[in-house]
Amino acid sequence: MPNLSGARELVPYAKPSSSAGEDGVVVHTVHHSVAGSPRVLVSWGPGNTLCVSYLAQGGGGEGDQDVVMNPRFGDENAGNGKVVEVKLGKKDDRPPAEKRALAYSSVQAFAFLQNQKLMMLQHDGGPSRTVTSDWWQTVLDFSQTISGTLGPSFGPPGSATDFSGFSSKEVQESSTPKIEKAIWDLVEIFYVDKNAASWLPERLVDWLASYDVVLSSATLYTKLTKLQQKLIILRFPEDDQEYWDGIASALAVGWLDIVVSLLRMHGSYQHDQIDNRNVENGLVETVAVLISKMPRLRPSLPAGAPGQAFNFKPEFSKAWEKWRSQVAKLDGSTYWGECNHRETLRGLKKLLKVLLGSIEDLLMATSHWMELLVAHLLHVQPFSKVSEGLAGYAVKCVESKGDTGMNESSLTNDPFQELILAILSDDTEVVVAECTRIFDPWLMAHVMELLTAKSKYAQTLLKEERYNLGGISLEELNRLFYAQVLASHQLTWQLAPVYLSFCPRQGLGMLEALLLRQPVTTSDRLALKVLEVCRLYDLGAVATSVNRIVGVHHWKHGRKGAGIAWLQRAKDDRRLAAVADELLESVSLGMSGSQIETLQQLEGLVDLLGSELHSTQGLTFLHRYRDFKTGLHSMKESRKQDPDPQKLAEKGRHAADSLLQLLKPQVTPQRFWLPLLRDAVELSEWPEQALLGVHETHVLLSRLQELSLAKARGDLEGIDSRDLSRQSLERIRLALARNLGRAFLQE
Repeated sequence: MPNLSGARELVPYAKPSSSAGEDGVVVHTVHHSVAGSPRVLVSWGPGNTLCVSYLAQGGGGEGDQDVVMNPRFGDENAGNGKVVEVKLGKKDDRPPAEKRALAYSSVQAFAFLQNQKLMMLQHDGGPSRTVTSDWWQTVLDFSQTISGTLGPSFGPPGSATDFSGFSSKEVQESSTPKIEKAIWDLVEIFYVDKNAASWLPERLVDWLASYDVVLSSATLYTKLTKLQQKLIILRFPEDDQEYWDGIASALAVGWLDIVVSLLRMHGSYQHDQIDNRNVENGLVETVAVLISKMPRLRPSLPAGAPGQAFNFKPEFSKAWEKWRSQVAKLDGSTYWGECNHRETLRGLKKLLKVLLGSIEDLLMATSHWMELLVAHLLHVQPFSKVSEGLAGYAVKCVESKGDTGMNESSLTNDPFQELILAILSDDTEVVVAECTRIFDPWLMAHVMELLTAKSKYAQTLLKEERYNLGGISLEELNRLFYAQVLASHQLTWQLAPVYLSFCPRQGLGMLEALLLRQPVTTSDRLALKVLEVCRLYDLGAVATSVNRIVGVHHWKHGRKGAGIAWLQRAKDDRRLAAVADELLESVSLGMSGSQIETLQQLEGLVDLLGSELHSTQGLTFLHRYRDFKTGLHSMKESRKQDPDPQKLAEKGRHAADSLLQLLKPQVTPQRFWLPLLRDAVELSEWPEQALLGVHETHVLLSRLQELSLAKARGDLEGIDSRDLSRQSLERIRLALARNLGRAFLQE
């Protein structure tokens, strides 16, 4: 965006078009008629979008010829402007559709967990009580659900099938897990699952098998993928050093199924080689059998997976010692001297050293420090627990791979190193800081539940109200932040109330502000969604405001029926009274003599308004006048169809009563008296009998006298003086006088 002189740029931007440029910045062209000097306007857009607008000098002002237009904006029209949308914050390559799908997939699990927490606190005696001992199991279910929404779990290349069957490049790319899922599952192991402490090495083996690919560009996953491609063209893979290096690396990190599959691809298993390489094949098969019988401290193994599972440490310890003695016995066997293939001899010996926990061989077999840590726990310290110096082992592994893990270059090469080290060392403060730095608000809003599942220190750290944050906790802060992100998009705003409702300090206020800022006047469907949210969270005041806003909008734009309906939902008597008065005004404007056609057109609106607003003069008049005109019309129709004197008299009296109700004080405006008196003439001249009694006739005569006096004073309200001609008044007075005489005689 250029400055006013066009010499420099305030904000770098892409090519001036309506689409995103190479750097993702969007530029829009706008036309304006703002006169005066060029202007630069800054405003916030959805989410973290900053809109910078440049309005060039418009026409009509002095000195237009002195304006210098920047060539990047174009000078073909001095009234053109540009709006640049700049995305602030860290770059996020995840597609928006995928973000929305993740948001919708995780909100139900989050709400269910929070409701369970509330029920548990109520059952245990209030929020002052700490979480129960089995709460971590509930959080574990939540964690596994969220992990499933992040994508399926994957193993290393070749682990699902035999290494002779290779997946295509497209399948490999589509099956790559995401770093968010890797960190989520690692946090689950150390912060949620209490059972993981008893078989930690095996849990890390499984974790590394699924997420080794996302740790770095040069890991064991990359090595095995290249080996897969190379094995296609090799008949005797044992002649290639990469074959043995791949087996040793897979063995170091515990991927035993890959190791066994690769060993049995050895050339000595081929039918034309087995007779000449009998001893070599026996050694390979022996190593493969030993590996397939390796004791593993874990509850169970997948069907067909190599190894023997032991759930109790005493049994595992005995089996481990026995198995290690068999490995050591094989390492000192005399059969090695009869093996004539040197590459096989060296390769198998290297595998045995890995099984015996040789630090040097483990270091050479691994590429990433996390692989080295897993190898160390699996082959050197298989009985390790979380509390037994795991953080120290991790730091030593980082140092062994040639990096202290504390300088800036290491974070550039491995941006997740500091985070993983913090998780391994149970450093919650660093975990929160690194997750905030690396990931988007979605993960921060949900991972808090994992961090506080079983750690009282983490609960104190994340749930403590902080003065510098306005009295809210870090947990609530991250929920508010994520709710703001959801609220910034029209497809996800309805998810924000779920998270705001579980923010005890500022959630309710932000929820009310969110609902009131929704453009409810653009769509009744959106307004109904907002009202449903108000109903769910008991926001009666907000619902009233929304109903009032939509009702006034409909009324102003001519949709009177919809406006009345929305105002009735708001129970806004004051505005409904104003609506009734406006309808009354429209009736007076449409009046012609004794016929009020406008009232007939508005009959449905009058019915919709109802009769509850007794204090509204206009609405009372409209209802009573409608009843009067209906009764008068019914009487005329009955006279034509069924000339029964008794029925006609009953309907006539009903019409006369309605007329008298209309002429009561403070009911009918003065501008309607003359049409009503004209209608009264029709009733007074009814031939069968006098429908108006003496008292009723005196009331009508008094109203006629008031009109005559008002004409003489010149203070008529909404009545044309020409309508009150002498002949018109005399005709009405004469008809009422005759009716008065008939009424005297009839009584």
